[in-house]
Amino acid sequence: MNLAQHEVVIVGGGLVGASLAIALDRIGVEAALVEAAPAGALPPVFDERNLSLAEATVNALAALGVMGRLRAPTAPIRRIHVSRRGDFGRARFEAADYGREAFGQVVVARDFGEALEARLAELRGLVRYRPARCVAVGADDGEGRELRLETPAGERRLRARLLVAADGTASAVREALGIEAERHDYDQTLFVTRARAERAPDGTAWERLGPHGPTALLPRGDRHWGVVHGVPTAEAPAVAALDEAAFLARLQDAFGWRVGRFLACGPRSAYPLARVVARRTTAPRAVLVGNAAQTLHPIGAQGFNLGLRDALTLAELIEAGRGDPGAPALLEAYVRRRHEDRTRTLAFSHGLARLSADEALLLRPLRSLGLVALDRIPALQAWLVGGAMGYRGDVPALCRGGA
Repeated sequence: MNLAQHEVVIVGGGLVGASLAIALDRIGVEAALVEAAPAGALPPVFDERNLSLAEATVNALAALGVMGRLRAPTAPIRRIHVSRRGDFGRARFEAADYGREAFGQVVVARDFGEALEARLAELRGLVRYRPARCVAVGADDGEGRELRLETPAGERRLRARLLVAADGTASAVREALGIEAERHDYDQTLFVTRARAERAPDGTAWERLGPHGPTALLPRGDRHWGVVHGVPTAEAPAVAALDEAAFLARLQDAFGWRVGRFLACGPRSAYPLARVVARRTTAPRAVLVGNAAQTLHPIGAQGFNLGLRDALTLAELIEAGRGDPGAPALLEAYVRRRHEDRTRTLAFSHGLARLSADEALLLRPLRSLGLVALDRIPALQAWLVGGAMGYRGDVPALCRGGA
């Protein structure tokens, strides 16, 4: 059986894996992409979910030529409004106060997947194995790793100087590498849909926190709102069974009347929420990126933005090294550069999810005072806004708008 040799093999063709493949091709690094979806089909992750792309993410994706491939319009997030049901106070953030037109953009995952696919199709140096599933990973022999793929045509064997796991929360590569992960179940399920209301989107992103997760509205480019509604997991089957009118009534009760009456909604998808964090992000000749490295609570919309910064930092280090992409020194540098961003983003997401869900009476006035402080103390607000726009820690040059 032939053994195909590659500099970098990326397992996982979703948001982060595809973005990394584009970034590597841009700097002339030979790479292969192992994808579960067959040619002509998008991975399941590219569905009706609404992706909130931070400014740093928009900068990078524009430089990679992805934003220009979007056929559907995006929607700018010009302001953010945060409140919690049962607490007083709210925090408001205006992009104009920071000299920005927008904090970021909202794009539908399906549209984004089509743009990524269009960009991938233009790459001439990328080898794509699809549909294929990684079923075994060999040990590091000092120069690379061998991996075995299962395909409709039979078994394929690859050899990579660097193996990248971008295969999601239940990463088979992470497990094969023997990297343990910590899991925290939030006992929440998110329902995602699009909705039409009396008031059309105006650039405001609404986040209404509650004990069972957020109820959030994101502006979409099609004049609908992107809706995220958290419920206790035990109630998820009953919520899934609601007809459109009953679901809209539930949404109205949870969110209120800030956009008027909800008039209609599209199909709903449900996603149980859990935090899964790998104890380490590298192994000899291997690295974890995106959800394979850390899966966050979606509160604050940090997941893909953090994962993209993983991918771009790795590509930047490979470009600077211009040698062995799996060298121990390069992987050590990757861990160092990602530490602050990863640690702070994980702490922010998990802390906010747990704090907003806690119904303890003593916490309510403290939470309310915190919202008031965020609304009125510029330095505190600026610190939070900088992180939300993707500028935590050592940020990749493409995220800062650099070439």
